[in-house]
Amino acid sequence: MNGPRGWYRNPWRKPHILQLVTWGYLAWSLVPVLIAILISFNGGRSAASFQSFSLQWWNGAPQGDAQGSLFTSPDLHAALIQTIRLSVLAMVIAVPLGVSFAIGLDRWRGRVAGTANLVMLVSFIVPEIIIGIALFFTFTYTLHALVKLGSLAQIIGLVVFEISYPVIIVRARLLSIGKEYEEAAMDLGAPPRAAIRRVLLPMLYPAIFASVALVFADAVDDFVTVRYLSGGANTETLSVKIYGAVRGTPTPVYNAAAAFMLLSTVIVLAIAYVLHKQFGKGQGGSAADLAAQL
Repeated sequence: MNGPRGWYRNPWRKPHILQLVTWGYLAWSLVPVLIAILISFNGGRSAASFQSFSLQWWNGAPQGDAQGSLFTSPDLHAALIQTIRLSVLAMVIAVPLGVSFAIGLDRWRGRVAGTANLVMLVSFIVPEIIIGIALFFTFTYTLHALVKLGSLAQIIGLVVFEISYPVIIVRARLLSIGKEYEEAAMDLGAPPRAAIRRVLLPMLYPAIFASVALVFADAVDDFVTVRYLSGGANTETLSVKIYGAVRGTPTPVYNAAAAFMLLSTVIVLAIAYVLHKQFGKGQGGSAADLAAQL
């Protein structure tokens, strides 16, 4: 059948409309980010128009700006260090706990296991602002003698919020693996712990690396939890500093801060992808698999 009507009814036609929508969505999502990154290299003070290329907002002494650049400003430099510290610690704590929790839930049976699984999903389902407020009141009025608002409270809050991600990702991987490999290892004489350590965990590496990347990326740009549990200006992260600045007249130094957050996330994602490829050989270790895990 010829004509536009026949083309529309042809199930084997090329998906031109879907391709257009996909490219339009990518442009709508990425172009503003690229513009914001470009402004961070602006030679002037304007955050709206690019004048010339310069690194003054990254590591320099911008003229007429007493605050300085990202790496020279005391406030922004402290916020940068705090951002990396919280993200790394949240990743180091949340991922092992999440992997252990996922394996335990996969082996656990009964009503108590179902309740534990539901409690784990609470942090994934409940809006983050509710978790942040709840933890704020807990640390302020209930556990104020043990945990003060500040870095420790922020780390605990991030772990509570992030732990559900590795649990869900690793449990999905466990369902695809099954129990045959562990049972075969134990049939060959391996103790249960050795079967988990030497058989199961290597097969979980793709899911673990995906969890590492996801938890770090989510913790880097977290705003709600770290803002509510902040103990003062010295425990504020870059996301909090950016939020406070954009309500006024921000300079491109905050574009540099946002670009640094994006760059750190991309670096961790790249490392996780390389490790996924290295340890996922023979397990379908491709970019599509990593994207599916994320």
